[in-house]
Amino acid sequence: MKLNKVLLALPLSLALLVPTAALADSHGGHSTASEASMEMATATPAGELRIALDTTLTEHAFLAIEAMRKGVDGAEDFDQAAGALLANADDLSAAVGSVYGDEGAAQFDEVWKSHIGYFVDYVTATAEDNQEGKDQALAELEKYKVEQSKFFDSATGGLLPAAAVQEGLDMHVDQLINAFDAYVAGDFETAYSLEREAIHHMSMFAESLSIAITTQFPDKFDNTSADTPAIDLRATLNQTFTEHAGLAVMAMQDGADGAESFDQAAGALLANADDLSAAVGSVYGEEAGAQFEETWKSHIGYFVDYVTATGEGNEEGQEQARAELDQYILDQAAFLDAATEGRVPADALEEGLTAHVGQLLGAFDSYVAGDFDAAYSSIREAYAHMQMPAAGLSAAIVDQFPDQFSATEMPSEMPKTGMGGMADQNSFPILWVLVGLMLATLTTVVAVRTRKQ
Repeated sequence: MKLNKVLLALPLSLALLVPTAALADSHGGHSTASEASMEMATATPAGELRIALDTTLTEHAFLAIEAMRKGVDGAEDFDQAAGALLANADDLSAAVGSVYGDEGAAQFDEVWKSHIGYFVDYVTATAEDNQEGKDQALAELEKYKVEQSKFFDSATGGLLPAAAVQEGLDMHVDQLINAFDAYVAGDFETAYSLEREAIHHMSMFAESLSIAITTQFPDKFDNTSADTPAIDLRATLNQTFTEHAGLAVMAMQDGADGAESFDQAAGALLANADDLSAAVGSVYGEEAGAQFEETWKSHIGYFVDYVTATGEGNEEGQEQARAELDQYILDQAAFLDAATEGRVPADALEEGLTAHVGQLLGAFDSYVAGDFDAAYSSIREAYAHMQMPAAGLSAAIVDQFPDQFSATEMPSEMPKTGMGGMADQNSFPILWVLVGLMLATLTTVVAVRTRKQ
């Protein structure tokens, strides 16, 4: 069975991976045989599987927590938030079916969607202050963990042992429930911290699951590995970029609603802002770090201006903010073009940044207008779109520093970390962590808070 059948189950993801050629191939004078080899190192069949799973599973965690919040708040857009979560589940079930057949997909779909229902039961009981109902929902979630663990153990032929999967599911369920409970209690800082942890955790499960599948069916993935340094880099960027896109639109919604959690929502987006500037300086020098900081903070202000103008019904202010964002796109693209020595050309970056900014503003405008169907469609599109810069930029970095990403061997054994396959984070060189942080500027995260400067 070909990998493209897996990716066809994720239409948004697949369609938006294609334009990466504009980023990865348009390197000007850098085209070499070695370059082509390194680009393939980030775009192997196994790598594409891992990225598709990474995007879908992390989106699940993001949408689940946001839908739970909408539910307890009695928000008008709860049905659309829940619908987006179920659409994500359909994508995941189709992907499972493309590997394990229709029967496997049906079995997975039933079990997977059951746990979504139990989360809804927990939210409903919380809103009704029904402790017995909450306890019943938690008991059902315990049963779900057992059933889901057995499914993955059986489907992968024991490559994902039930005990290890259940350990990971314990963490996943706890993260979502505790994030929700913290939100209800008004502890928004803890709520957003746990939401980010939940997203990161599902990225690790995507790694373990992709390794299991490609080990189980090596011929179907051209005997390529889902766990190489180059693909690790791409997956790291993919998880970071998609997470930022998702959190950005929700922070904008909080800003429009005047929500109590607004400062913490913005704080989740700004958590790495200072680190980004320091990372750029540590890799490219203090002058580059200062240039990055100025550009980065300017676009934060322009989104704030747009949200403020929208709240005031100030169309002139909206247009001014859009014009400033257009200039930001040019400045940011030029900066990263120079930093990567032309491997990521400015014109391709401008195109991608323009699409990203348009998606975020479109989702915000639709939300404000009460067109929640369009809003959540744009949110999912923005989330999936960030696969494109992750793919293109990782290919460029691998080309720029090839010696750091030469491993291509299949892993000798499966990870021993439950649902997560990245227990030893320190094994990833700090330089590449910093570079990855620098590249997160491409997300054009909307940090919606009043500027204090």
